[in-house]
Amino acid sequence: MAQMGSPNKMNFITRLSALCLRKKNNMQQRYQSSRRPAVPLGSRILTDPSKVFEHNMWDHMQWSQEEEEHAKEKAAENSLVKVHLEDQDKYEREASKYWNEFYKTHKNNFFKDRNWLFLEFPEILPEKMREQLKIEGRPSELTKINITNSFSQEKEMFEEGEKYWKKNTGDDSTSEKGYNKKQPKCIADRPWGKSNEEEVNVLESFPGSDATYRILEVGCGAGNSVFPILKVLCNTPGTFLYCCDFASGAVELVKSHSSYNSAWCSAFVHDVCDDALPYPFPDEILDVILLVFVLSTIHPDRMQQVVNRLVKLLKPGGILLFRDYGRYDTAQLRFKKGHCLSENFYVRGDGTRVYFFTKEEVQSMFTLAGLTEIQNLVDRRLQVNRKKKVKMQRVWVQGKFQKPLLLSLNNPEETTKRHPYG
Repeated sequence: MAQMGSPNKMNFITRLSALCLRKKNNMQQRYQSSRRPAVPLGSRILTDPSKVFEHNMWDHMQWSQEEEEHAKEKAAENSLVKVHLEDQDKYEREASKYWNEFYKTHKNNFFKDRNWLFLEFPEILPEKMREQLKIEGRPSELTKINITNSFSQEKEMFEEGEKYWKKNTGDDSTSEKGYNKKQPKCIADRPWGKSNEEEVNVLESFPGSDATYRILEVGCGAGNSVFPILKVLCNTPGTFLYCCDFASGAVELVKSHSSYNSAWCSAFVHDVCDDALPYPFPDEILDVILLVFVLSTIHPDRMQQVVNRLVKLLKPGGILLFRDYGRYDTAQLRFKKGHCLSENFYVRGDGTRVYFFTKEEVQSMFTLAGLTEIQNLVDRRLQVNRKKKVKMQRVWVQGKFQKPLLLSLNNPEETTKRHPYG
């Protein structure tokens, strides 16, 4: 008969079991009242304030009433002095010029690749691919990207140009140098959908016409979402990625990248605020629209029309994935007086603009456009500069909204709801 273990060994096993059970219970309590799923590679919760500088990022922060009031006061203070109306008109008219100058200066070295996308938005993948990964119970290429450091994706996610934005929230010097390359046409000579017969005749002429699963990234920039997506999907038959930006310099950077391949991807210049400008493909063919840190760059008065137009591109059952700046994020509170264009809408020192959303605003925009809410949450995290001992409260809004499978032409409110992405 096997010998029993020593008392010390048994005590150690007992303590270890109790510790594991305690951690499990804490995690269950942490998420049971939240609509946010557990972070796939773990989460870091600050329970002891004295240890705040031990890590770069703390997840799911709860603000005290004092912190909330302080943030409101800071935002009210930096909004007292508004940008002159004639300058506001200039920033609106010349928006693409300022972003072109941005990409001319920084090229593709500014933002890090968004490898975290698949962790927050697994819906980017075709449903069969997601289901297969669940069945096999193995990490895919998308999670292997950062598997060596379970929190590296958070660092990438929230340090995008931190020094740059800090500088440009108070720098009054605005570059006036344009990037005046002629913007290429983003479509053929005639728009899609003039008549059913015409659409049938040209259906095979657009990029990705043979695909069965199509994604559009709006505001692709230099491709920091494009290339992580292509890395995962490029060998998946039937998939195709569209990406657009109204800065021609950004689109040129995407097309010049070594990983760009027109067999899997089509990058094109497009101004989403121009309703008269058709897309290079018909309506209702997209499975996924990715709208990440893009809507905030658009004037608040034009956001709804942009969302309405994008919804027309989705298939019934298609999903729109949204992530952007939240109200009272550190980036908003850093602005100095004289940078406020309108309520919660600011211009940076380089002429680019940014809006800070509430969860309610996001819900209103997408539901008014006819989408059904799958997820809509405020993501609050504490970002820490351990060297300088600086704490920054970061706030984002994240949402997933689905186009109903059936929509009554007589009564848009009568929909058949199904949530394969939930």
